[in-house]
Amino acid sequence: MRSRQLEHLDDIFGSRITTLYSTEGNLLRCLEESDLVIGAVLIPGESAPRLIKREHLAVMKEGAVFVDVAIDQGGIAETSKPTTHDDPIFIVDGVSHYCVPNMPGAVANTSTMALTSVTLPYGLNTYQGGCVHPAVARSCGVPYTEFRA
Repeated sequence: MRSRQLEHLDDIFGSRITTLYSTEGNLLRCLEESDLVIGAVLIPGESAPRLIKREHLAVMKEGAVFVDVAIDQGGIAETSKPTTHDDPIFIVDGVSHYCVPNMPGAVANTSTMALTSVTLPYGLNTYQGGCVHPAVARSCGVPYTEFRA
């Protein structure tokens, strides 16, 4: 039985995408077949899970590219490490890694407007230099500060 979320994606995209459950077997098959892998896992207030292990790179094509959008939350691969727009790429076992934190920062005005329009309803993480979200504070190892307007 397929989940409602997967069925919903199928309704939206039809046969243009293939939805899969996140299992080790599906991950390995996709890594083996893909020229480009984009890691974009978000667990609000937590670090990203390390889904791609170093040994998984061995099944990837030589010259494949891995973009870790989740690098802001620690990244989803054991081999991920933050880079910069000035020096954005490094290679591990023949796989090019692009792990620039705050990727939207390259288009700051546009990304700020887009981000605030979709995140404002979800609440506040920092305020006046303090972390006012308990899960974010715990995940980042910083003190939690109660929000006071």
